[in-house]
Amino acid sequence: MAMADNGRVVCKCTARRSFCFRELTFDEKPNLRNHLRNVSTVPLFRNGLITRCPSVAGNSILSMDARENSRSTILPSSRHQRVPIYVMMPVDAFCIDGSGRPKIRKIKALTVALRALKLAGVHGIAVEVWWGIVERSSPLAYDWSLYEELFKLVSKSELKLHVALSFHSNMNSSSSKKGGVSLPLWIIEIGDHNKHIYYHDQNGLSNDDYLTLGVDHVPLFCGRTAVQCYEDFMLSFVKKFESFIGGVIEEISVGLGPSGELRYPAHPFGDGRWNFPGIGEFQCYDKYMMDDLKMAACKEGKPQWGDRGPQNAGGYNSLPSGVPFFEEGEESFLSDYGCFFLEWYSGRLLHHADDILAKAAKILRKYQENKKTSILLVAKIGGIFWWYQTAAHPAELTAGYYNTALRDGYEPVASILSRHGAALHFSCLEMMDTDNPASYLCSPEGLRQQIWTASKKRIIHLIGRNTNERFDRVGLWQIHANCHHSQAEAVRSFTYFRMNDKIFRAENWNNFVPFVRKMSTNW
Repeated sequence: MAMADNGRVVCKCTARRSFCFRELTFDEKPNLRNHLRNVSTVPLFRNGLITRCPSVAGNSILSMDARENSRSTILPSSRHQRVPIYVMMPVDAFCIDGSGRPKIRKIKALTVALRALKLAGVHGIAVEVWWGIVERSSPLAYDWSLYEELFKLVSKSELKLHVALSFHSNMNSSSSKKGGVSLPLWIIEIGDHNKHIYYHDQNGLSNDDYLTLGVDHVPLFCGRTAVQCYEDFMLSFVKKFESFIGGVIEEISVGLGPSGELRYPAHPFGDGRWNFPGIGEFQCYDKYMMDDLKMAACKEGKPQWGDRGPQNAGGYNSLPSGVPFFEEGEESFLSDYGCFFLEWYSGRLLHHADDILAKAAKILRKYQENKKTSILLVAKIGGIFWWYQTAAHPAELTAGYYNTALRDGYEPVASILSRHGAALHFSCLEMMDTDNPASYLCSPEGLRQQIWTASKKRIIHLIGRNTNERFDRVGLWQIHANCHHSQAEAVRSFTYFRMNDKIFRAENWNNFVPFVRKMSTNW
């Protein structure tokens, strides 16, 4: 790459190839103070919900029942259904050697570990396929050598694969940056000259874990848009590993945001800005998102609403109490402006998922239609469970889930996944409400129930995952209970997060093996 006179990055790269590849009419403002601590008594208006604000950008995604064309099939219902276990690869499994080429670390130890997991009854391995490794140095120059070696090793161990196509970085979330993978170097170079390809918060601080969805359709990346970069990567992957798809590779998760999850980086972990249980901050201040907000506000007839996001929504580590936007009042999330902004903010996230999943579904369609193969498209969402027992659900709102005591924010997400035949990958399956201080008003149980209801309505598969590392018998059996919920469909598979040395310690292994066998059989 080279710098042009105007300061822009000029890319010396191949040109892009052509591939065939609601209105809650408040006559009187509802008094929500009494619901802030016990929202379980507040009904969720899932059907026919009316919102105060008229249609805004992205609203067509929220009401797609009439044009939805789900490719999902009827889910089998059985409390005792077998749930295959995938174990995610260690966070430091890969490294870049002195010559700049990726390699598998401790391959002999990994080989032994894979054999042990197979003997324990584990069904497969979950592998993050990093954009920052494969397309590391220059655009459209894909190096799949690391994954060729790894997939052959997994296949030789007679294990299956859940592949997570990862378009994010984990540099900030990796412990002491150990084993961290950045975005591709050529993307970072572009970002060095244009920080607005990343999400920004209200103070102008950027998050370089994932490209802002504001550049999804802006050709800033050597003539390609972000969505075209993702599409090209997916096409190259499928072409390279076609012989594995439907045989060894049974599930393909497509990254949609930070940590691969469909959300905004409202709670950045590892850089010191946010600590649990802070409500987080809205991430809409890059120039591309702000331009879109301005257009949406003008379309709404309220151009003054497009100048900035909510200015009374606190900071990363604020608690809901005393933050006007998340309380009752004329300038709250219930106001005309609050409704407009949240519809736009969540709507852009839904469009982002719709655009990428549409590309992925088209690429995988021929494999899904082939009766000899079996491949499941998967999309991950975040498990934002803190402050769930408040009316505003502030931590979910900043993450992009327009979910409140008066509005179901997960049914629209499930609707998009249903349109593209994708399963929903959800975490927190080891957690109970009592695991956190009562003052944080957490409810992973309530969140799970809401996700189960939305997935059942839209007839989509659920993929489970734990959030916190658990080796104890109580935690593992809680996962089993939640995977076989008495009032919900059993999850299709479960991803254990993640493989490390501790799992093989005798005291932990003696709990883990019975757990795997109970999940993987009908007894």
